[in-house]
Amino acid sequence: MMELNAAATAGQWLAELGQALEAGNTEAAAALFGTESYWRDLSALTWNLHTSEGAGEIKAMLDGVGPDAWPRDLALASATDAEGVIEAWYTFTNKAIDGKGLLRLRDGKCWTLLTTAQGLREFPEPAGALRERGADHGTQMSSENWLDRRTQREYEFGITEQPYVLVIGGGQGGIGLGARLKRLGVPALIIDKHPRPGDQWRSRYHSLALHDPVWYDHMPYIPFPDHWPVFTPKDKMGDWLESYTRLMELDYWSNTEATSAIHDPDTGSWSVQVVREGQRHTLTPTHVVIATGMSGIPNVPSFQGQDVFAGEQNHSSTHAGGDAYRGKNVVVIGANNSAHDICADLHQNGAKPVMVQRSSTHIVRSESLMDTVLGPLYSEEALANGIDTDTADLIFASIPYKVLPDFHRPAFEKIRADDADFYQGLTDAGFDLDFGDDDSGLFLKYLRRGSGYYINIGASELVADGSIALANGDVAHLTEDSVVLSDGTVLPADAVVYATGYGSMNGWAAKLISQDVADAVGKCWGLGSETTKDPGPWQGELRNMWKPTRQENLWFHGGNLHQSRHYSKYLALQLKARFEGIETPVYALAETHHTS
Repeated sequence: MMELNAAATAGQWLAELGQALEAGNTEAAAALFGTESYWRDLSALTWNLHTSEGAGEIKAMLDGVGPDAWPRDLALASATDAEGVIEAWYTFTNKAIDGKGLLRLRDGKCWTLLTTAQGLREFPEPAGALRERGADHGTQMSSENWLDRRTQREYEFGITEQPYVLVIGGGQGGIGLGARLKRLGVPALIIDKHPRPGDQWRSRYHSLALHDPVWYDHMPYIPFPDHWPVFTPKDKMGDWLESYTRLMELDYWSNTEATSAIHDPDTGSWSVQVVREGQRHTLTPTHVVIATGMSGIPNVPSFQGQDVFAGEQNHSSTHAGGDAYRGKNVVVIGANNSAHDICADLHQNGAKPVMVQRSSTHIVRSESLMDTVLGPLYSEEALANGIDTDTADLIFASIPYKVLPDFHRPAFEKIRADDADFYQGLTDAGFDLDFGDDDSGLFLKYLRRGSGYYINIGASELVADGSIALANGDVAHLTEDSVVLSDGTVLPADAVVYATGYGSMNGWAAKLISQDVADAVGKCWGLGSETTKDPGPWQGELRNMWKPTRQENLWFHGGNLHQSRHYSKYLALQLKARFEGIETPVYALAETHHTS
């Protein structure tokens, strides 16, 4: 009975929204939203990733995008009532797209509304009943087979035929986006400096494995098989990406590095200079996507005495493994994910690591993260309850960033209570812990570029029992054989690893294009939450990610495997629409904000 009532209420609300929009009455449409309300749109109405907050902004958005973009043919799919909040799935269309959404109602008014582009109506993906034949028989049979055509494509593409999209970066982000573009029929070329797809993972330190569970980490279209380990080892991940690239028939140039790029505002295209296996080429794509992860160029701090230090110094991004440091004192500056992994690797290989913690760190046990936070959406239990990866992604996306802390805070409060002994052990060892500025935990710190975090897969226990030595404070200087902290503590060192993070992704734009372009775009990532390392103003969405930027035809793509998988869909549809000549008026193009 409750579900019937929920369906009736949600169906009535959708009908009223449809009637208001059909009448062109955006004021009546906005009046259907509560005092606290959010409309999050992922490329369906705004050709952007945009969240409108409150009835006033919702009306302004509807007025701004115009009637062609308004959702119509609103159809309820299902509805449930949980503690007075009705959640309802629905489908819709507008002039260009077929969409899917999730709404939440409180006291008859809309609290949160998600609209997402699922496909372009006139250009559906060639899947299911629309799949390609693969071969013609009888009188239509060609003398060329699939291998002939594939070999010819590899020979010509990028040489005699130019890509419409150039994706710079061939990790999971670039490969996943390439797969979506390939399936949509958009000519895209992925370039990467490594010898083979997946080598970004293979080249990392020996003990590396994913900290996120397998259910959270699937690639587009081809999920990991059900026997896949919960935490994927780095070399296994590398093999998967290489195989995936072949299976999806991606156009991928390895051993290729982009050296410069110039945009021609008159033609709208780019001239990109690349070096492929020692040979110079000029590519002229219409769009360039920087898909180098969620971060930019490695941050290597400058300390007095680095020039006199006699041992090795390297950034965490180039740390190959701990086997070369057996019996040696290694000072690792930093206390977040990479620092913990590297210290554990050093300990495992018989080195003597010291972790230098310069600011507080959020720690969460991987098991607790899986059980309490991710489990309801990404787990075997979730699958058994009918929540597949696509459904989980949409549920996650339906929570506006403004209210995400309220959703996560209770979960991390439970983790803090359940794992009290674990945290006490770290505190007793002198480790400086936090749960974020507002106690909302891991994901908000990650999105805000906060003071750091570590998903524990074993290193924390080594810190607690002293196997990984801990030092707290800022670095004052280096000597020939030590690192000296600001309080005078001397840490003997045969090697120093700077686990000091990365700059913003727009640093790659500065290096490849120009500092002026990087400045025009502004920083990537962060929400403007006025928390540590995330100064305002409030954005409502991540800065410059997966959406149009202030530089025409320049895009940024990255994030963890979950984000790369989910948001590549909307980026690919934005690019496909432009490729097919569909009008894509962008609503609320982001302002440039120069944040630290």
